[in-house]
Amino acid sequence: MALTPVAEALAAALGGIVPTEVERVALAAANGRVLAEDLVALRTQPPFDAAAMDGWALVAADAAAPGARLTVIGESAAGRGFTGRVTPGTCVRIFTGAPVPNGADTVEMQENTTREGDTVVFNAEVRPNRHIRRAGIDFREGMVGLAAGTRLDFTNLGLVAAMNHAEVAVRRRPRIAVLATGDELVPPGTVPGPDQIIASNGYGITALIEAVGGEPVDLGIVRDDLDATVAAIEAGFARGIDALVTIGGASVGDHDHVHAALAACGVDFGFWKLAMRPGKPLMFGRRGATRVLGLPGNPVAALVCSLLFVAPLVRALAGLGEPVGAPETVFLGGTVGPNDVRQDYLRARLVVDEAGRLVAVPADLQDSSLLSRFASTDGLIVRPPHAPAAGPGDRVPFLRFPR
Repeated sequence: MALTPVAEALAAALGGIVPTEVERVALAAANGRVLAEDLVALRTQPPFDAAAMDGWALVAADAAAPGARLTVIGESAAGRGFTGRVTPGTCVRIFTGAPVPNGADTVEMQENTTREGDTVVFNAEVRPNRHIRRAGIDFREGMVGLAAGTRLDFTNLGLVAAMNHAEVAVRRRPRIAVLATGDELVPPGTVPGPDQIIASNGYGITALIEAVGGEPVDLGIVRDDLDATVAAIEAGFARGIDALVTIGGASVGDHDHVHAALAACGVDFGFWKLAMRPGKPLMFGRRGATRVLGLPGNPVAALVCSLLFVAPLVRALAGLGEPVGAPETVFLGGTVGPNDVRQDYLRARLVVDEAGRLVAVPADLQDSSLLSRFASTDGLIVRPPHAPAAGPGDRVPFLRFPR
């Protein structure tokens, strides 16, 4: 069977995806959700000309020269504006965010003035249109503040609130079931047998699913038995999932039952075995609208495949069009040999050299079982198929982990 190129495999995995249905959630529960429709401002912000400084609202022409003296006729504070009008020879004490009174055309900061009872002395020339935030300078009622497909987070939730939305229409979080397989696996906190190890892959994968906007559904660990694996997979499909991710059992050994179990459950396969390292035995298929990704069992291979395939799948289901991240170009901080037919993803940490350049230093060991090396790195050097040998100072593509 020919190895499928990474780009071709990703296009197949994401092709024809229909985003999840729309639901309305309270603004307080909207963090991390994806807007299902354009969000239109329900009000104008600011709704009035507002002071950008603490100081005095006045007619600039009254204090065109230093030493002008004006009479204080009132105060304008945030939430409690001055209801009168500024006339020639007068001024109003004003605070940041307060409405600029009628008649005033400028705000002079208090540092440039001296108050003497009900009189203010302006110690510098005052110019018009200073320190005023004009009505609607932020946004106006009816304008689109955020487009459909925007993921809500700390940068824009304040805008949603300021536009006066108490709830928003968002895409349902994609439900992604995760099933680990293997007789050798036991949960953390238990005492493994002499031939067993601690199950670890699922924790990083579910964390990534949550980070990119999905809802993980933990199906636990299933032993290396065909009937048990079929039952576990069917139980996952029965939980209303959008995608199923299996971990391990994706190769061709006597104890690898995932491929056969998925076929028995009616999954139509798109590809199996990719031209990538680590992660060659990655499987993809569908049962109806539900996507299935069969990840390899080696921990780093499973995590790399999750970054390259599971995360984009979750984002596409959530209505996010942009990729998880695109490689940037950095300088290589080591030596790598020529590449073969498979696309390599080398774990590396980023450092800044004496010239201020970002340099990717490959981990000393690249074995796909080494979680300690993965945890201590910042991302992946991407080595395209048949890439020539490279050395220190060469430019290389680098895919950062989404931290």
